[in-house]
Amino acid sequence: MKRLDDDLAKLARRYARFASVEARDSSPSYERLARQVAQSNELLEFIAALPPERQQPNLFLAALRATGELPHGNGALEEIIRLNGERVRQVMLTHATQTNEPSRCAVLLPALATLPQPLALLEVGASAGLCLLPDRYAYDYDGIRISPSGEGNAPAPVFPCTVNRHTPVPQRNIDVAWRAGLDLNPLDVHAAADMSWLRTLVWPEHHDRASRLNAAIEVARSDPPRVVKGDLRGDLPALAATAPKEATLVVYHTAVLGYLREQADRSNFAAMVRGLGAVWISNEAPFVFPELAKNAAAAPSPDMFLQAVDGVPVAWSGPHGQSLHWFG
Repeated sequence: MKRLDDDLAKLARRYARFASVEARDSSPSYERLARQVAQSNELLEFIAALPPERQQPNLFLAALRATGELPHGNGALEEIIRLNGERVRQVMLTHATQTNEPSRCAVLLPALATLPQPLALLEVGASAGLCLLPDRYAYDYDGIRISPSGEGNAPAPVFPCTVNRHTPVPQRNIDVAWRAGLDLNPLDVHAAADMSWLRTLVWPEHHDRASRLNAAIEVARSDPPRVVKGDLRGDLPALAATAPKEATLVVYHTAVLGYLREQADRSNFAAMVRGLGAVWISNEAPFVFPELAKNAAAAPSPDMFLQAVDGVPVAWSGPHGQSLHWFG
């Protein structure tokens, strides 16, 4: 019984932190619902009955939206779970938080632009591959506009990103010679159900994000990037070996390694990337590589991701690509 109580208390803290750190000032509805979960044994027990990798706040809240409207009022969330809990559970068991946020390309581009061109891009946890197309998007860094490289068949979304004075904002977009992604469950940009799930993962109040996501999907549909089914813990070297030798190989990931529960798996992945001789760009929550976070300046806000190049912290980035705070 004590172990169960401890598990529920840990889950409650997780949802309370999501409400106060991630959703606060960003999604009032998600903040409200996450706090309700944190304060309800009934809801905590429902979520705790799922496998640990299926207990994330983002997944639970997206599953609610996928099976109906978000509830309002005290007790409404518990009532929905009593009446509709099995449908919510099935969505959580069969889907993952594959938030393919193309706006994160805005915080990756400055680092990518400093590398010898052309680039061979290899993203792990690529989902539908939308973050494999940084050269096909446009950017606005506090009024400095970067256009796509070449002309596409669909209008390019413009990703705004607030930067500080140290950020090496590029003069032009990057040159990509090759691109590929790796994911446990690749999503198909031409599959209506897959794209509906991606849209559901965008938080309810984030209408601009949803609009830019739709535009990025259309860009990807005109020439879909290659995303291979595989596990980043063992299948990366084989895919990396297919990259052209004359291009700079860049292995990158954003909000992916946090889903590896064991720190040893994250460390082994880092060692694997270093063994490839690739440039490694990590854009993750600070807890993913705590030894890197120790060497970084204080974050402007608690929800920021830590970006590192080849294991050296270079910037704090907004979790949805909305800001980049480069270290001086």
